[in-house]
Amino acid sequence: METISRISSMLETARELTLEAAQSAASNRSSKTDFSSRTYSVPHIKKLLDSRHEKETLDGLRRVISLMYRSEPSFDFFPAVVKNAASANLEIKKLVYIYLVHHAEAEPDMALLSINAIQKSLTDQNPQVRVMALRTMSGIRVPVISQIVSLAIKRGCGDMSPHVRKAAALAIPKCYRLDPNTLPQLTGYISTLLGDTQYFVVGPAVAAFLEVCPEDISLIHKHYRSLVKKLVDMDEWSQLATLRLLTFYARKCFPHRTQKVKAEVSKPFYEDETMVQDGPDEDDSHEVPLIDPDLELLLRASKLLLQNRNSAVIVSVVRCFLYLAPSEYLVSAIGPLVALLRSPQDIQLIALYNIVAVALRDPKPFTRYISHFLIHANDPPHIWRLKLEVMTIIFPYCGKHWKSVVISELEHFSKGTDPDLVRESVRAIGRCAQGDTSTASLCLRILLGQISSLDGNLVSESLTVIRHLIQQDPTSHKQTVIQLITHLGTTTNPDARATIIWLVGEFAGENPGHNIAPDVLRILIKSFANEPEVVKQQIVLLGAKVYLHHLLQNPSKEPKDTESTSASERPATIEQEIRNEWTEEREEERKQTDNSLDVQENDKGEIEAKEEGEDRITLLWRYILLLARYDTSYDLRDRARLYKALLASPSTTQLANLLLLAPKPVPHTPSPSETRKDLLIGTATLVVGSEAGYHGLRGYMNLPGWVELGQEPDPSLRKEEAKAEEPSTLQASLTAGERLDKALRQHQANVPPRGHNGSAAPGGAIGKKNLSQWLDEEEESETESESETDSEEETDSEEESGSEEETDSEDEEDDTDSESEAVHKEARQLLTQSRPKP
Repeated sequence: METISRISSMLETARELTLEAAQSAASNRSSKTDFSSRTYSVPHIKKLLDSRHEKETLDGLRRVISLMYRSEPSFDFFPAVVKNAASANLEIKKLVYIYLVHHAEAEPDMALLSINAIQKSLTDQNPQVRVMALRTMSGIRVPVISQIVSLAIKRGCGDMSPHVRKAAALAIPKCYRLDPNTLPQLTGYISTLLGDTQYFVVGPAVAAFLEVCPEDISLIHKHYRSLVKKLVDMDEWSQLATLRLLTFYARKCFPHRTQKVKAEVSKPFYEDETMVQDGPDEDDSHEVPLIDPDLELLLRASKLLLQNRNSAVIVSVVRCFLYLAPSEYLVSAIGPLVALLRSPQDIQLIALYNIVAVALRDPKPFTRYISHFLIHANDPPHIWRLKLEVMTIIFPYCGKHWKSVVISELEHFSKGTDPDLVRESVRAIGRCAQGDTSTASLCLRILLGQISSLDGNLVSESLTVIRHLIQQDPTSHKQTVIQLITHLGTTTNPDARATIIWLVGEFAGENPGHNIAPDVLRILIKSFANEPEVVKQQIVLLGAKVYLHHLLQNPSKEPKDTESTSASERPATIEQEIRNEWTEEREEERKQTDNSLDVQENDKGEIEAKEEGEDRITLLWRYILLLARYDTSYDLRDRARLYKALLASPSTTQLANLLLLAPKPVPHTPSPSETRKDLLIGTATLVVGSEAGYHGLRGYMNLPGWVELGQEPDPSLRKEEAKAEEPSTLQASLTAGERLDKALRQHQANVPPRGHNGSAAPGGAIGKKNLSQWLDEEEESETESESETDSEEETDSEEESGSEEETDSEDEEDDTDSESEAVHKEARQLLTQSRPKP
């Protein structure tokens, strides 16, 4: 029988070798043909899956997985694949589990057939099999098995293998998403895994805590210090989760304490010098933050992560320092954050958004790295926009050299060909002038020099920035306005002309004796019909301001209306005046003939008839009203009617003064990212910005405020539990002889050595003799050693018998002596056995 079984096994082996040889020969003949490009019929694949040979089954599973990832139908193989879930082959299990996770949600009833086999794999001796089983069971998204998954996680939390415990931690969020009712059970599992001794188990446990129960801070108290110690050893993604958790924990558990520190007063160098100072002033003291020892432990551990190769970890450390630490910690993190600009463009974009957010809060640390924010020729628009913004934020804190370099760079790019870059560069010059008043005159000269450019985009933006700078200090820019008026004849851009006319109207009443606004108005009226609508609106507004200044300077003269109505017959309100004007205009338009030239001649005749009784400013104002009355723009006609009603009666002059000559607020152009200042750095919501909505993207959570002093949890909750010291790996790897030597050294340190006769050795020690000395003594006389051994045995027996009759204090001394003699005896026996006999 044994011969028959041997022959059958040999035939089976030969068959397998033949199949392998045939497959290798076929692959050599068709080397250009890929495995995925072969076509196999469904019955053939099912036949392979139902085969009793593992190689054929494995081949069939590979073909099924290939079909699955090519988005070809593979549901027909579900029963055949599920039958192989109980296979002992590890490769077959892997492929079966992959197939189950992919198709279990579509076929829940069929997937339940494999649950028993997966549960049996949870008790397998191979930890890799247990990990795969736990991962597969949590990945099968069938709500019916939520309790089974919870029990599997509980088993995994107590597993001896740390890899199985890690798989259990990763399975907790999946189980929670599958059935939220399992939250109480999962919370206990998370608490157990947070106290694990392995760092790669704690990281997934922290991620599970952030997803399942992020508000339950009480679970973190006793694990806080161990989490901080394991932070450096974790992988990058675990470090991200742990840093986020500890940042939120610090805000909720450590109050913000400060201490007032008085500034040091420098003593005079020479004794005869006197310092004019009455004493330390209270205003010289400044507040210094006090850091909790546990918080300082976190900050020191996080500082080591600044050398991490993952950009997300560096941003998380910067977030921790920005919201928790004093300024000196943040200064040390600015360099690694700026170094991310050497990364690819997608990481550059995220790094720049975070740099802008940090610079808006504390711009001074970035001044030494300003050269990294200069624009390169190959920078895309979304990169150079943020670089321009960073430069303008840190511009006021730079030195004179870098200020001149930045302004030169902005002037260069403002003369480029890209209209977007030109516009943003000019605006950046304006923000630099607003941030640092010492460079405002230089920026204004640069902008005035660009007004004569042929680029209308450049001229328009330059004039807008100039207007903002003039409004900041109007009294010192009168000559600037006169200089701008000289460019009206050459400037053709509508926005630029409208800006200059608006500035003239603002300075129309500054100096009544040298007012050039009426002359400017007189020149502009000549080309009123050919001007764009934006310019026409500003001309009408200028005319209203000039006429209002004329009325305020000559209050005794009552304004005359074009109609022959008396003052007593005028409407009482502006609304009635406008309504009457609207009715009269509609009636005139109905009666008007097609010949508009006759109407204009009649209007000119009326004006010429009244020239003798009215001044020139009034005539200019009435002429503007006539031009606007017959304009094609409804908006312009309505504006003219409103201004006419305001300035028609002395009772409404004060109202017109409030509307037209009211002091304008000083414009301040904020940084484009000013609206993102309050968003949490290191988040996707910061990058998306306002498009993310009011509450940010899903999962966004802003940092909580500092806990109030006196309401923080007790620091004693963060004390770690004392654990028994486990033998180290080095200690466990010692040989028997090394352990014996170590025991002798420990015994020598605790107990004084004794001689052969039981008395204390005179200054001698057992540990001082080496192996050669012991061998020399053995060579002198073997007989003496045997007799000594016998005598020592008799002495030991006598001491043991006598020790029973002594008191407690004598028992301790005799026990010590007996232990010493026993150690000597064991050492001599080992040395005697190791020495070769003659």
